[in-house]
Amino acid sequence: MIAKISSGKSTAGLIRYLYGPGRANEHTEPHLVASWDGFAPDPGRSDDIAATKKLLVADLDLRVQQARRLGRAPKQHVWHCSVRAAPGDRILDDAEWAEIARRVVTATGIAPTGDLDGCRWVAVRHADDHIHIAATKIRGDLRTARHWNDYLTADRELAAVEKEYGLFQVVRGDRTAAKRPTRAEREKARRTGRDKPARVRLRTLVRTAAAAATTTEEFLALLTRSNGVLVEVLHFPSGEPRGYKVALEHDTNAEGEPVWFSGSTLSPDLSLPKIQSRLAAADIPAGNPNGHLRPHPWHQATAATERIPHHLGRPDAEAAQAHLAALGEALDAVALTAPPDIRTELRAAASAFERATRSRIHVEHHHARALRGAVKSMLREPSPKDGALLAMFLDAALLAVIAAARWHDQQQHNQQAAAAHQTLLHLQAAYERTSSGHLLTAGQHRPPQKVAVRYAQLIRQTNPTHADQILADPSTDALTTAMAAAETAGHDPGRLLQQAADERTLDDARSPARTLAWRIQRLSQRPAPSRRALAAQAHSTLLHPTASLRPAAPPQPAAPNTPATTPAPRRR
Repeated sequence: MIAKISSGKSTAGLIRYLYGPGRANEHTEPHLVASWDGFAPDPGRSDDIAATKKLLVADLDLRVQQARRLGRAPKQHVWHCSVRAAPGDRILDDAEWAEIARRVVTATGIAPTGDLDGCRWVAVRHADDHIHIAATKIRGDLRTARHWNDYLTADRELAAVEKEYGLFQVVRGDRTAAKRPTRAEREKARRTGRDKPARVRLRTLVRTAAAAATTTEEFLALLTRSNGVLVEVLHFPSGEPRGYKVALEHDTNAEGEPVWFSGSTLSPDLSLPKIQSRLAAADIPAGNPNGHLRPHPWHQATAATERIPHHLGRPDAEAAQAHLAALGEALDAVALTAPPDIRTELRAAASAFERATRSRIHVEHHHARALRGAVKSMLREPSPKDGALLAMFLDAALLAVIAAARWHDQQQHNQQAAAAHQTLLHLQAAYERTSSGHLLTAGQHRPPQKVAVRYAQLIRQTNPTHADQILADPSTDALTTAMAAAETAGHDPGRLLQQAADERTLDDARSPARTLAWRIQRLSQRPAPSRRALAAQAHSTLLHPTASLRPAAPPQPAAPNTPATTPAPRRR
């Protein structure tokens, strides 16, 4: 059920509408289902409708007239609340609607149960699926009713009604969503032939610029260079920027002036101070004067994204929310460099996931420094044309979004969970289109049958739980091809396969063979262990026989906030 609450200054006008034909003759058999005392006159059941309407208005306005003589009546003395059921709900009878109306006026403070001085109100039904509650805000003691946050209290009460009556449970938010375009903004976009209102287009442009920038100056410069965008920067007396506002060149008001939007009106997380805090929490790799090889930024972003489900499984909610915010920036950034055939899907995925990046939980952005920094470096080194690195990232992003949906469900973030599920639809479509061609090509170069059998044995040894599912996967040829390429490059395929399987569970993977293929391709980009390193590993295995029970993974950098393992002391 959804409540819509408004105020007005004409009781007669509201009653006239409720008992009238409606804007499109949609009102049928209007009548009262409840009132403040149960004895209010009902024009819908009267022979003289006009006269009864006047009586009803006079009764509702009695205290308003008294308060007006004392100078206490507010200008907006009418309180109007419509309560609508979901399209698939059963039809409620008048008695059920009457009880719902009483619960709403009680919860909102209009007429609390047992309060003899409560406001006067009536509930009118003129359709099967909704009622209107009309009330005057003056109490019996001639004070104005205290109904602050009435929308939230009514919504909370209606959520309880849905459960008790077995009705559809509406997805509810936590007031952290970006402001929706108004009806006037939507109509303006339609008249001018734009597919989206100016507010939505500017929000996307600002989010993308924030994801790509590394400093405040670069962020403002990227906005300024955007085609058709006007930018005005506000400064402190010291000269430091304190805020900004943006507008579209063609979007003007009646006076022909640009319609400006500040960052905070576009979205709660797009104010300049909040963008600056995210920019400060990005671990961007500096130059490399020693000439040591660095991992490819796309590999870094993929590895950081693969760790998100692990972070969401920890009890630190602030860190979890930080990783989701960084994942949202990553999706914004990837859409910039994606091929044209999937760019629309990725933009839709980023737009949908935007709602999942915010909640009432405070965000500590420093927890996601690695992913945010990798994303900014990734934009400066676009994905190769074959799509392999993009497909690897999308594979990791899919499982991260699945984990995000599960985490939001656990936190009872209904709107955020729904947004994550919507993101999956667009992300899956982009992934399938990106990965299918690359894996098909890779599968055509599968190794000889003898080698493939050996790899199948390795798969059963390293991952017995998912072995049957992996070997029955249509992408198994691509997996064995990746293992063969890694072995040719000097890697031990068994060790690499074990490391790929240990990185993250395969329980959520729709195609475990495809997921392992991407991981092995990424891990094999690192230099193969030298003979000295292999000899050291073999010596360590002799000293610690239990380590040989399963293939060991090459040493990895310690995860943030994870203490390094202390080596066991050697006996002399």
